[in-house]
Amino acid sequence: MTPFQIGRHAVAPGRRETVDLPVSAFSKHTPVTLPVHVLHGERPGPAFFISGCVHGDEIQGVEIIRRILVHPALQEMAGTLLAVPIVNSFGFLNHTRYMPDRRDLNRCFPGSDRGSLASLVADLFFREVVSRCKYGVDLHTAALHRTNLPQIRIAPGDSELLELATAFAPPVILVSKLREKSLRLSAREAGVKVLLYEGGEALRFEEAAIDAAVKGCLRVMAAIGMITDGPRRPAHVEPALSTSSSWVRAPESGILHTNRRSGDRVGLKEVIGVVADPLGTQSAPIVSESDGIIIGRTNLPIVHRGDALFHIARSKPVASKAKAKSDAGEPLYDEDEII
Repeated sequence: MTPFQIGRHAVAPGRRETVDLPVSAFSKHTPVTLPVHVLHGERPGPAFFISGCVHGDEIQGVEIIRRILVHPALQEMAGTLLAVPIVNSFGFLNHTRYMPDRRDLNRCFPGSDRGSLASLVADLFFREVVSRCKYGVDLHTAALHRTNLPQIRIAPGDSELLELATAFAPPVILVSKLREKSLRLSAREAGVKVLLYEGGEALRFEEAAIDAAVKGCLRVMAAIGMITDGPRRPAHVEPALSTSSSWVRAPESGILHTNRRSGDRVGLKEVIGVVADPLGTQSAPIVSESDGIIIGRTNLPIVHRGDALFHIARSKPVASKAKAKSDAGEPLYDEDEII
């Protein structure tokens, strides 16, 4: 094994180092870097990245990556792991999804070294981390005041990605189209296989979503031959595969009343909640428009007509999809949920 080169640093086989790649500076002259923790194994194997906080308020990825880095399975690791817990330092420190100029970093890939600040960060991360790897997992949560069921999103028409997603073993695998200038689209064009993980909500740690991501990432590392002691897949749970999803929206303004949670199955035309007038004079039922699984929902009880309330994925067990075309249909997202 030869040393792993990143930026101006060379990490020797069997070593782990944190490399600070210079990005810019805050306006008060404090330097800003992109910290990359590099674990370079003594045995040959693939290069694999795990990233968090592409959206700065989606902080859960920091804890997920921390737990992975201290897991004993990595002690005999083959290949190279590049762990980037905070891609968007500006948004992370300001508790916001965006860059200082209000740009969404996940609409700026592959970036440019002569563009906006967001484009500069995207270029550095893509050039020094993503493009050096064969595989990766990008960690996300729902937007502010929403929560997502743990799920993996993959590009249509890619059987290897589907195999990796199945190895991750989330409750739901969602086949979703790729957005212009997103990390996933740029990675696919560069030949890098990227899984997008969703789970929990912005600015919160949700233990179930953290645990699912840690175990899932380790299962993927085991599937690609980097570790031998990954967590076992849940024996009694088969991931559901979805190629179509949509939001159920508030029929009226008022107070949301529901006992339905992320992960619940719902039926076509089933009443899954009501929106009530705060004076107690009127109420309107919230009706599911399809059979499926609730993979995301609002956490706000105060809603306005048209607000997105429940994200429902139409699904079938992965075991039954052998002959299904994974590119059939495209999910419909609320604009704040587009990754």
